[in-house]
Amino acid sequence: MLRVEELEAVLPSMTRWRVPGGRHVDWAALEAGLGTALPSDFRSLAEAYPVLIVDGFLSVSVPRPGTEVLWASGCRQDEILQDLYEMGDTEGYVPYPEPGGLISWAESDSGDSFYWRTSPADPDAWTVVVRGANGDWSEFPVGAVEFLAGVYGRTIDVPGMPRDFPCENPQVLGLSDRID
Repeated sequence: MLRVEELEAVLPSMTRWRVPGGRHVDWAALEAGLGTALPSDFRSLAEAYPVLIVDGFLSVSVPRPGTEVLWASGCRQDEILQDLYEMGDTEGYVPYPEPGGLISWAESDSGDSFYWRTSPADPDAWTVVVRGANGDWSEFPVGAVEFLAGVYGRTIDVPGMPRDFPCENPQVLGLSDRID
């Protein structure tokens, strides 16, 4: 598994959003609500960063402290993926909590969805599955952090993405955890 620092090397503009001392996500509550642990690379990312939006295009969803059960519930009730599955448009992929089911962790503003395939049992061995807005499905034998580092470091090519993705100097916006 790739470390968050290796993603930061590829996306240096994200480091301004790193939360000193961590975000203190209640992983026990989240995993109890979700019914599974999550990959350690994603946990490290979620501890260090709020929701990240890369180039106004890709939004990486991480749980906000205090809303872990709500985040888990959203993962278990992915209505769009469920609809695609019921229409037979998932190329054999199934929604979580089915065995090997997909859990969403990111999306694009163009309608692309980024998932983990929850098989095998060890979350650190889960692969990334992408459903492009054009309906293409692709699977990558890496975790979320390595996937992001590969995409933005230009070592992973995702079929069906816009021509200008990724751009030459991607900027990252972090969304605050504050609720006012």
